[in-house]
Amino acid sequence: MNGVRCMLMRGGTSKGAYFLAGDLPSAATERDGLLLRIMGSPDPRQIDGIGGAHPLTSKVAVVSASADGASDIDYLFLQLGVEEATVSDRQNCGNLLAGVGPFAVERGLVAAKPDETSVRIRMLNSGGVATATFPTPGGAVGYEGATEISGVPGTAARIDLDLAGTEGASCGALLPTGRLRDVIDGVEVTCVDNGMPVVVAAASSFGVTGYETDLSHLRDRIRSLRLQAGELMGLGDVSASSVPKTTLVAPPRGGGTLCTRTFIPLRMHTSIGVLGAVTVATAALIGGAVGHDLAELPPPGAPMSIEHPTGRLDVAVELDGTTVRRAGVVRTARKLFDGTVFPRSSL
Repeated sequence: MNGVRCMLMRGGTSKGAYFLAGDLPSAATERDGLLLRIMGSPDPRQIDGIGGAHPLTSKVAVVSASADGASDIDYLFLQLGVEEATVSDRQNCGNLLAGVGPFAVERGLVAAKPDETSVRIRMLNSGGVATATFPTPGGAVGYEGATEISGVPGTAARIDLDLAGTEGASCGALLPTGRLRDVIDGVEVTCVDNGMPVVVAAASSFGVTGYETDLSHLRDRIRSLRLQAGELMGLGDVSASSVPKTTLVAPPRGGGTLCTRTFIPLRMHTSIGVLGAVTVATAALIGGAVGHDLAELPPPGAPMSIEHPTGRLDVAVELDGTTVRRAGVVRTARKLFDGTVFPRSSL
């Protein structure tokens, strides 16, 4: 059986398999079948593959030299199902994005600078561009450092991600329904897209505090909400998609800006995704949007600290009215193994 060159990396609070596009089949159907066999899907344990039996560890980054001339590399994110044989490219992943720059240097797509390297990354899922800046002491990627992020034990090297072109990345507009608030199933929501389509609702609208660690009893209500929101946001039938995300918000209780509980798509996330956090923070800045009245906003220009079940995620968002001026976040990443992965022979 032929193996495939692969690097397993932790990116932010996710873990995924990173591949050069040239090491995978060019046809999407053939590529997706191979990746499912590599990951071990469909199987709730992913026992016969390298997946970690959770959506946060069943992810793939496909990287290549950029074809647009303005960026250094292209990054395609693929979310693989765990129990289902599904592969979706309908969203970005800002956590795996943290490992894309280092991976590009490791594979020789980008030459490292002596101390610090910046890589411009075109996100093929949305068309947005991210600039990743990370240490490269002596011309090699440095993964060791003193930066901590919630949801990851220990420390690692700091990776700065500056985001551009995220406004309306998937839906075509920051407020894709054209309204600050919509009502779905009697619940007021704000539908927003600043790099990730998100339906923001107050936790109190569901009869919960928003500080719980188990909200599985809301599964059916979340399903109904997101299916209707998907249509309103121009995403069509989202029954087989992981977007839009649904985030319940509550006043902060740990000194942050806003407390969140996010569902992907129906399972409560142990933290919050990078672009999801950016999008929720964006909603919190807009007067009249759901969450704005619950947030403890920092001074203009200061980071916003989005609380989640395992800590907090600091993001920077600057708006001019409802126009996004900039967004950014600090992440870490680490190479876990680099070698050859051997897929099983069939699904």
